[in-house]
Amino acid sequence: MTHNLELDTLKIRLTDPKLASLDLRVRVQRVLRQLILEGVLAPGSRLPATRTLCKSLGISRDTVEMAYVQLQLDGYLSRREGSGSFVSEKIGPSLRGARKRQPLVPNQAPALSARGAQILASGGVSDQQVVKAFATGLPETRTFPVGIWERLHRQALKDYRPNLLLHGDPQGAEPLRQAIADYLNLERGARVTPDQVLVLSSTRQALYLCAQVLVDSGQPILMEDPGYFGARKAFEMAQLKVVPVAVDAKGLCIDALRADRSGANAVYVTPSHQYPTGATLALERRLDLIAWAEQRQGWIIEDDYDSQFHYEGLPTACVQGLDNYQRTLYLGTFSKSLYPGLRMGFMVLPRELVKPMTYARSILDGHTPQIAQLTLARFMNDGHFGSHIRAMRKIYGERRDAMAEAVERHLSHVVTASLPPGGLQLPCVLHEGWSELETIRQAARVGIQLPGLTRLYAQPPARGGWLLGFSALTPGEIDSASRQLAKVLKGGLVQGGEVD
Repeated sequence: MTHNLELDTLKIRLTDPKLASLDLRVRVQRVLRQLILEGVLAPGSRLPATRTLCKSLGISRDTVEMAYVQLQLDGYLSRREGSGSFVSEKIGPSLRGARKRQPLVPNQAPALSARGAQILASGGVSDQQVVKAFATGLPETRTFPVGIWERLHRQALKDYRPNLLLHGDPQGAEPLRQAIADYLNLERGARVTPDQVLVLSSTRQALYLCAQVLVDSGQPILMEDPGYFGARKAFEMAQLKVVPVAVDAKGLCIDALRADRSGANAVYVTPSHQYPTGATLALERRLDLIAWAEQRQGWIIEDDYDSQFHYEGLPTACVQGLDNYQRTLYLGTFSKSLYPGLRMGFMVLPRELVKPMTYARSILDGHTPQIAQLTLARFMNDGHFGSHIRAMRKIYGERRDAMAEAVERHLSHVVTASLPPGGLQLPCVLHEGWSELETIRQAARVGIQLPGLTRLYAQPPARGGWLLGFSALTPGEIDSASRQLAKVLKGGLVQGGEVD
C-alpha cells in the first residue's frame, strides 16, 4: 500500500457509517480484507509496516498490529520477519476469476430444485402484519390481557429458569400438553391424554408434518373444495396431488368422498366451521367420515381452527371425540384465540403417530420456545384462557352482526352475504356483473383488503366474492370501512381503510 490512492481509499472506507458500530481494529481488518478481495491490493503486494500505517491513519500501532494478525490467520496476508507483510499469493487465481465474473442477468431465475421452483412459483402465503379492513384471520389484540400474561411469564421464568436455557421436549412441555388435553376434553368433547398432544408453532407446520409423514410425494390427498388456501399450499409444497371434494350447505359431501377413486389415504376437513363457507358438518356426516377412514385405513386431518367462536348455541363435538378407531388427527391453534405473534399451535394424534410425528418435528425445528409454552400453560390453568374466550366470543358475535348489517346497508347492491354460525369472517358472493378482481383492485386503492373467494376453489366458481374479516375491527370501524368501500366501488375515491 505504497500508493497514496490506496491509502486514501482506506481512510475513506474507515469512515463508512455502516462500520461505525464496530471496534476500530475490526474496521481496519474489514476494510483491508475488502480491498484485497476487490483486487485493489494485488496478490503479492507489500503492505506498509504497522508503525508507518498507524501514523498515517492516526491510530495506535496495537490496533493495526491486531488487524494484520487476524488477516494473517484468515489467510489474506503472509508475514515474513525482516521483510514485512504481503497480500497472500495463494488467493491470486481466485481473485483473477472473481474480477472476470459477470454479474447475474437481471431477473434471472435461480438454480433451484423442482420443489424449490414450485415453491417460488406458488408465491407462498402472506400473513397480515397490520390490522386492515377486511383482512381475515386476525383476532382482536387491543383488549388482550397483556398485564396478566406478563405476570405469568415472570412467574414461569422464575420457577423454571435453569431448564428454560436448555433445549425443550420436541413433543412440548408437559404442563401445556396437560392443559390442552384438559381443555379439549371439557370444551370440545375430545378424548385426549397429554401424551397424544404435540405442541407446534402453527397450523401450517402441522399440515406440513401431515403431508410429510402420512403421504408420499406425488400421491393424492383429499381436500374440501372450496378450502383453506394455506392447507393447499402446504400439501403442494410437499409435492402431493390435491384432489378436491365438493362441499354443500351441510359441509363435506360424503357421497363425493366415497366416490373418490384416486387411492388417497388422507382427507383434510374443517368440520366445525367449514372454510370459507361457514357450514357445520352434520353429525351423520361426521360419523360417515369416520367410517370412510376406517374402511380405507386412512386418516382424517381435522382442522378446528376457530371452533371456540360459535355464536348460535354450542358447537358440535369434534370428530376426534367421536372417532373410536383412532384415525383422526386434530389440529388447533392459539393464533386466533389469543394472538398471532404467539406462534403456537398443536396436534392431537392417534397413539401410533405420536413417535413418528415427534421425530419429524424434531428434525424440522426442534421445539417450541419453552417460556412461551409454560406461560400459556399457567394462563390456561388459572382460568384466564376460558375467560378470554368467553369475552371474545361475545365481542366477535357483535362484530359479526355489525358486519352483516354494514354489508346490507352499504354493499347490498354489490354482494349477498351469508351469516355464518361461527368464525371470524363473513362470506359474500358478488352479484352478476361485478368482477372479483376489479373490486379487489379498487378497494386496495383506499387501503381496504378484500380477500377473494376464487382462489379457495379448485375450479373458479360461477361468481366470485369476498371473505370479509371482522374480528379485529370495532363496529364503528366496520361501518366506516364499508362506507368507504361502497364509495370507491361507485367511483368515488376515499382515503382510509387502515386501522390505527
